[in-house]
Amino acid sequence: MSALRVGVLAYPGCFASEVFGVPDLLTMAAHVSGPDHSGYEVSIVSPRRRVIAAGGAALAVSPLREVDVLVVPGFELVPGLDVDATLTSLGPEVAAIRGHAATGKAVVSICVGAFLVAEAGLLDHRQATTAWLLADELARRFPDADVRPERLVVTDKGVTTTAAFSAMYDFALELIRRHSGAGVARATARVALLDDARSSQTPYVDARLLPRPGHEFSRRVMRRLDQNLAARYDLAALAETFNVSTRTLLRRFADETGHSPLEYLQVSRVRRARHLLETTDRTVASISAAVGYSDSGTFAALFARHTGRRPRDYRAAFGRGDV
Repeated sequence: MSALRVGVLAYPGCFASEVFGVPDLLTMAAHVSGPDHSGYEVSIVSPRRRVIAAGGAALAVSPLREVDVLVVPGFELVPGLDVDATLTSLGPEVAAIRGHAATGKAVVSICVGAFLVAEAGLLDHRQATTAWLLADELARRFPDADVRPERLVVTDKGVTTTAAFSAMYDFALELIRRHSGAGVARATARVALLDDARSSQTPYVDARLLPRPGHEFSRRVMRRLDQNLAARYDLAALAETFNVSTRTLLRRFADETGHSPLEYLQVSRVRRARHLLETTDRTVASISAAVGYSDSGTFAALFARHTGRRPRDYRAAFGRGDV
């Protein structure tokens, strides 16, 4: 068996520890297994020439290359971060993930790297996980993903997602087990003082850190809007769904989010349209209708206001190569 080629995708703002965690454990496994076993050929790759990780650490990177497994680390998702802007700024990385997946090779995300993999369209109709603290956010932003917040590692049709930070080692041990054998994986876990028998992140959940229950109302409204993006916005019907008056709905939603339901819906529609423009060859008119706009001109103006680009220009910049 030849050496397994593993590439870790470094990008601005990624966690350096999640870039090097898997390669370091694979290096240990290679020492444990000895020279007679096939090892691991690991590289830190990027579509950029220079990468500064979260905290300001400069990372040495190599150009993108063909690998057997592409690992996508997480980024610093702090309160108040504009996730839409962050994902847009990482367009080259999203394209690299999508291009690698198109070869049929494995893709792995660490922690909130799942947001990048989802942005590339790879979690649609797949089971996935991420950090328990952000699982609801992943499910809300990408409603076509089947998010399993209790799981440590989920693999579905060639795409693997992991829970937060240390779950990268659970994935790495499974990779070592498959490539080098159970004995090597077990010995590597012992050397590194790792628990190789974990199966759930549920014991680590701290309810005090979850979004406050007082925000449950707005989350339910958001979920309703996300599930009905193509439907006409009807404030009265929305209020009736939640057994409140329109005035109460607007007040409670604004108190919890700082925005109106319509403002949220517009952002969510644009997010979905971006995804469709990047990952499909559907016409702009078809995408416009899919996110609730019968007039593609109105949709294009809204899209440009939120992204700074008209839909066709956005697709030209960020769409997959075969569109």
